[in-house]
Amino acid sequence: MQTILITGANRGLGLEFVQQLLKQETRLFACCREPEKADTLSKLSKSTPDRLELVTCDVASKESIIQAVREVKSKTNQIDLLINNAGILINDETLDSLQAETLVQNFWVHAIGPTLLIRECLPLLKASPKAKILNLSSQLGSLNNKMSGGNYSYSSSKAALNMLTRCMAIDLRHEGVIAVVVHPGWVKTSMGGPHAAITPTESVTGMLKLVQGLNEADTGKFFTWTGERHPW
Repeated sequence: MQTILITGANRGLGLEFVQQLLKQETRLFACCREPEKADTLSKLSKSTPDRLELVTCDVASKESIIQAVREVKSKTNQIDLLINNAGILINDETLDSLQAETLVQNFWVHAIGPTLLIRECLPLLKASPKAKILNLSSQLGSLNNKMSGGNYSYSSSKAALNMLTRCMAIDLRHEGVIAVVVHPGWVKTSMGGPHAAITPTESVTGMLKLVQGLNEADTGKFFTWTGERHPW
């Protein structure tokens, strides 16, 4: 039975990850800022208490991350898959409207927080025989593909996540830990909007298939949800 930690598990892709992984032989730690307000997640936990545990974790807070991992460590000796999914998006952000506070918040949620979470989880990841890290990035974080303005905070923080993942992939290679980034697609969630191209079910199904097939040669790479290589 695989042990998996997911951030941003209360809605959108995070909740879809939980729902799909509960159909497999897994034990899940579902992290979100306010589990007491996550109605669907709470119902799932009550129906599968031995396999799904809710953990309070705000990835924009170092203290919250440390406390969350401390709680997870008290309940398991290893993590086989860590999914950094939590994200935010400021709509219609322009150079004129850009705020320093928004930029800092995005970097915390998309880059700093996920990296600190991985660092705190390292003993648990190293204890797994085949640990994998899936960091959810975006096509908007691709320097090659950035052909439009706007989305300053989101795009730059996702680009930072890409680089941080490359760094950790190199450092963790000798530990047998695989780390990749993935573009989940343009998904019909509260963030992606109703006119997006694919459903959460399609996106998560593709990403889980990608994770299942990852090997050591893939570490440090950027993929799409369909398993294809994404340009940096």
